[in-house]
Amino acid sequence: MKELTDFQKKFFARGTGATLFTQEEFDNALAIARAEIMQIAIDTTKTAISIEREECAKIVDAMRKGLDGVDVPMVLDVALEQLATQIRDRLTKQRHG
Repeated sequence: MKELTDFQKKFFARGTGATLFTQEEFDNALAIARAEIMQIAIDTTKTAISIEREECAKIVDAMRKGLDGVDVPMVLDVALEQLATQIRDRLTKQRHG
């Protein structure tokens, strides 16, 4: 992109006392802002996924508790326990890995 003409600079700065930027400075600042916005979007998405996975693990825990007093094969109880643990372990690996 090309720089503003003198007329454009005067037009935009008239009465504001604002510092003018060259097109290159504006483009650089815009690129930085876009990168920051993308990083925030990525971090927010990761947080949302972590929250959702933790809630999934809680659902599995609730299923196990709901089976208390019910005659279910031990393998099912162990499988549900391992499933909740694996969901939580995956969260830990993603946070630190």
